[in-house]
Amino acid sequence: MALHDDMIRIGDQAVAASRDLVHLNARKKNAVLQSMADELESRINDIVAANSKDMLEAENAGLSSALLDRLLLNEARVHSMVKGIRAVADLKDPIGGKISKWIRPNGLEIVKVHVPIGVIGVIYESRPNVTADTAALCIKTSNAIILRGGKEALHTNVAIAEALTEGGRKKGLPENAIQLIRTTDRDAVRELVQLEGRVDLVIPRGGEALIRTVTEQARVPVIKHYKG
Repeated sequence: MALHDDMIRIGDQAVAASRDLVHLNARKKNAVLQSMADELESRINDIVAANSKDMLEAENAGLSSALLDRLLLNEARVHSMVKGIRAVADLKDPIGGKISKWIRPNGLEIVKVHVPIGVIGVIYESRPNVTADTAALCIKTSNAIILRGGKEALHTNVAIAEALTEGGRKKGLPENAIQLIRTTDRDAVRELVQLEGRVDLVIPRGGEALIRTVTEQARVPVIKHYKG
């Protein structure tokens, strides 16, 4: 019951944040993203140290060399994440862009434009860079994000999420626009994908087993793949 209540709270916070995000114009969002990148860059040593904890635990747990490589973060990889966020900031703002326009026989003009989705849940494994990549894309598109990474990358994901949140806060990012689920309880995935009325879309990124679990349990829309 405690987990269920926690997930409801996270969902409600995300909805509130998504409503605030729509009021940020392109210049404001780009300033937020640049500040997120700055903070991430300033915390490289902390992030690499957190990743070392995850790497040690993963090695002791017997993870394969391929999974260990996905998990590993060094200074070069963190710098790549920083560069990626800045690249997102440089992209044209998609929100408000005109898709099409037509006029009804009675003279009424109708315009179809790009709008935010609302709250997006992202479920992923191993690769901690996904934390920064997806958060940046969601902020750029005025969507609140709920992140659920794999337990093998928990320390790293927490360090990255805290950097992104603090950096964004300095430039006006709404509170709870970026949230990371910190529990390793597998039921958190089920709770997340069943947050009807709170989560508008779930994107699972990982192996076939994860994708199938998410799609079988989901009560909200899912963008999925099976074979990577």
